[in-house]
Amino acid sequence: MITEWSAYDMAQRLDDLAEILHACVADGASVGFILPHTQAEAKSFWQGLLAEVDGGARRLYVALDQGQPAGVVTLITAMPGNQPHRGEVSKLLVHPGHRRKGLARQLMHHLEAEARRIGKGLLTLDTRTGDAAEPLYSALGFQTAGVIPGYCLDVHGERYDSTTYMFKRLD
Repeated sequence: MITEWSAYDMAQRLDDLAEILHACVADGASVGFILPHTQAEAKSFWQGLLAEVDGGARRLYVALDQGQPAGVVTLITAMPGNQPHRGEVSKLLVHPGHRRKGLARQLMHHLEAEARRIGKGLLTLDTRTGDAAEPLYSALGFQTAGVIPGYCLDVHGERYDSTTYMFKRLD
C-alpha cells in the first residue's frame, strides 16, 4: 500500500523514516551521505524536509509492508517559474529487508499518477550510474539524458562515481 504523508505524519514517524534511510546508506545507497552514517543524521535529514512537505514544495509517498513503513520516494514540486510543468523524483529508498517485493515500482507508479494529477508533464531524476535503480527507471520509461562523470563520492568516500540524469514525459 502506498500513501502520501503530511508533515505531521512525518514528524510522528521520523524514527521509521530514519531507519529506512540509515539502512539504505549502510547497504551502499548513493543518496548524499558518507559512511559512517548515524541514525541521528538520518533523522535530521527528514526533519529538514518537514517545512518543504508542509509548504507543498515536496510530497512524500510511503510504501507500507504489513503496515510498517518499508520504502519512500519524494516528488519535488516547487520548480522555477519557467518550469511549472516539471517535477523531480528524489530519494527512492526501500529498506533492504523489504526489497524484491515490487515496492520501488509501486512507489514510482504512485508518484507518476500523482504528478499527472497535479499537472506535471515531465519528471526528472538522477541516479548513480550503474546502480540497481537505473534499470528500474529505464523499465518504467525513463530515458537517459546524459552522464556526468565524477559527480559524487561513493558511500565509502573512496572514489568519485558518475551520475546518470534521466527524464520521462508524462503527457
